[in-house]
Amino acid sequence: MRIFDPHIHMTSRTTDDYSAMAAAGVKAVVEPAFWLGQPRTCPGSFADYFDSLVGWEPYRAGQFGIRHYATIALNPKEANDLRLTPVLDMVPRYLAKENVVAVGEIGYDTMTPQEDTAFAAQLAMAMTAGLPALVHTPHRDKARGTARSLAVVAESGIGADLVVLDHLNEVTVRQVRDAGCWAGFSLYPETKMTPGRMVELLKKYGTERMLVNSAADWGRSDPLLTVRTAEAMLASGFTEAAVDQVFWGNPTEFFGRSGRLTPAIAGAADEAYAGNSITRGGR
Repeated sequence: MRIFDPHIHMTSRTTDDYSAMAAAGVKAVVEPAFWLGQPRTCPGSFADYFDSLVGWEPYRAGQFGIRHYATIALNPKEANDLRLTPVLDMVPRYLAKENVVAVGEIGYDTMTPQEDTAFAAQLAMAMTAGLPALVHTPHRDKARGTARSLAVVAESGIGADLVVLDHLNEVTVRQVRDAGCWAGFSLYPETKMTPGRMVELLKKYGTERMLVNSAADWGRSDPLLTVRTAEAMLASGFTEAAVDQVFWGNPTEFFGRSGRLTPAIAGAADEAYAGNSITRGGR
């Protein structure tokens, strides 16, 4: 079994997580830029964070044989802080980086006018850069937030096949599928989707244009829930080919539209990074 996790926040995880993921068959990941929990107060902190996503984290993942890609954006939650508006001017420079495969996470947190502005501006950036877009649907009032997100996507002119709406559930998946966008699902131990619920949705809606991720972050989460869901699919009667489509073929197809996917592993255990010659926990 090979796993490509299309949404996981490895900045929040340890080398033990990388080791366990590699042992379980995780070969590639996409790490979207997101809210770190502690609010940032100046654009410079985003520059350092983006630098880490396109530099240090791919090196750290490479020590375990995992290919690391990133998506870059001003996230919806922090788009509400007017001190951070200049981050929007910074984003296009990072979208040119070779391992950046989409613009994201963009979308809505509480559906404010500031979020409207950042969402529309970054969809335009995705079109200019020729990249897909990863859209965060709000955790509160999700049905209305998903409908509003789809309306903004349609107004932007970006192709629906270049957009994934993430953090979906049984209530919101139908409208996303009907709109022609990709459907993304995050699996958590106690919130969002579970492996069992995900298997039932795959039975109902099929395996095409479905992206299943662990979204593991600084909260209670599990970077192996993609693997657990793959195992649950097999146990419920899905073929190995269907599992491979969901956990390898689909993320490869969607993020491959960036033109930047490569089988090469970024970094090696015996290489130095930014003056750091001590590898920690790699092979």
